[in-house]
Amino acid sequence: MLSRQFVRENPDTVRAAIEQKGVEGVELDRILEIDEEWRELKARGDELRHERNEVSEQVAEHKRAGDEEAAEAAIERSTELNEELETVEERAAELETELERRLLEIPMIPDDDVPIGDDESDNVEARREGFDALRDLPDPVEPHYDLGEDLDILDFERGAKVAGGGFYFLKGDGARLEHALIQFMRDIHYEQGYQEVVPPIPVNSASMRGTGQFPKFVEDAYRIGGSNEEAYDDDDLWLLPTAEVPVTNMYAEDILLSEDLPLKHQAYTPNFRREAGEHGTETRGMVRVHQFNKVELVNFVEPDQSDDRLHGLLGEAEEVLQTLGLPYRVLEMCTGDMGFTQAKKYDLEVWAPGDDMAEGPERGGRWLEVSSVSNFKGFQARRAGIRYRPERHESAEYVHTLNGSGVALPRVVVAILEYYQNEDGTVTVPEALRPYLDGQETIEGHEPVGESALGSGDRE
Repeated sequence: MLSRQFVRENPDTVRAAIEQKGVEGVELDRILEIDEEWRELKARGDELRHERNEVSEQVAEHKRAGDEEAAEAAIERSTELNEELETVEERAAELETELERRLLEIPMIPDDDVPIGDDESDNVEARREGFDALRDLPDPVEPHYDLGEDLDILDFERGAKVAGGGFYFLKGDGARLEHALIQFMRDIHYEQGYQEVVPPIPVNSASMRGTGQFPKFVEDAYRIGGSNEEAYDDDDLWLLPTAEVPVTNMYAEDILLSEDLPLKHQAYTPNFRREAGEHGTETRGMVRVHQFNKVELVNFVEPDQSDDRLHGLLGEAEEVLQTLGLPYRVLEMCTGDMGFTQAKKYDLEVWAPGDDMAEGPERGGRWLEVSSVSNFKGFQARRAGIRYRPERHESAEYVHTLNGSGVALPRVVVAILEYYQNEDGTVTVPEALRPYLDGQETIEGHEPVGESALGSGDRE
């Protein structure tokens, strides 16, 4: 969140950020009014306490002098001051609560060099990688959802049967491929200096507020027990939408030391989001689903290091795609598409050549976002209370936080099935993954099981 002082002193900048990011429902003028009234009440409270202290001294003086009438008058005045002070403090507390709630609705200020734009059409393509030597692909390339079912490594029907739409089974070599990718990513990031953590999967509302998921995105979250309208009752636990939430908040209300920084953590987790699939254009397959795996990278750095670390983090996520030999592009996100919490953000989009549901390179196909690499600066740290001391004797300051997926599944699986498929319907295993699959070079599929695999004549 932004500090109330920053909002108070820079209303035009804040107003512009709200407009550029398309955030609705923020009543900035009301926030400024509340802040002004709160400061007036705080000043009045200080005056009352000062006068009360003076009156208390007068009571003692009058009693020492034997002037009971004057002492009684001073006592009456002290009572009046206490009553007014209580009223002032109660009102100030009410305003502070409202002010803190409303400040949570204000987005992060975009960096000056972020492209101005309304939506994804205004994002800037920074570069493409891996298109200088593309594989020879079948014509046409079979979409992953058809190929996966042909090979019997994906099962959407049975996934919907046990959990509903947006869930699926990976089977056989499909499951082995996913686990190989997870271990492969963990190993790469370990070599990049990331300490691995295994976080809790349930997270509380305070953690979701700390990283900025709440209150804005409460409807996108899966609550454990109860309904979303009862967000703060019962156990107050949610299935994490991203490992960013627990890994960032593991240092909530902590004070780190400068020698601890930069601090780099990685975490593999399953992730759960209601919003996935709501757009209506990607309901088939594994592109938009409600549960997915990814390896998340979270960084904590000193403020003057966060801009450089953003580009370092981007390179660390790119190394996964480069090592897998997957073509991809880097997008610099515009203000209207970069998100509520970010100061600057890059997306990595891998090329999946299997269908034309979104605009891709000249050969067709579509771009699939597999990582968002973001610099939040002090926005999350202020919400979560994560600080550090530049020197042990100096006052604590807010750290800067960054994160990025390193990278997200299952879209990488989609890209591998489509980009590495062969004319005979098999899939070549990327060379970097073969050590994780006991040297297996090709995914050839499995025989389906059950009566559903038979034709009607066979079942007779």
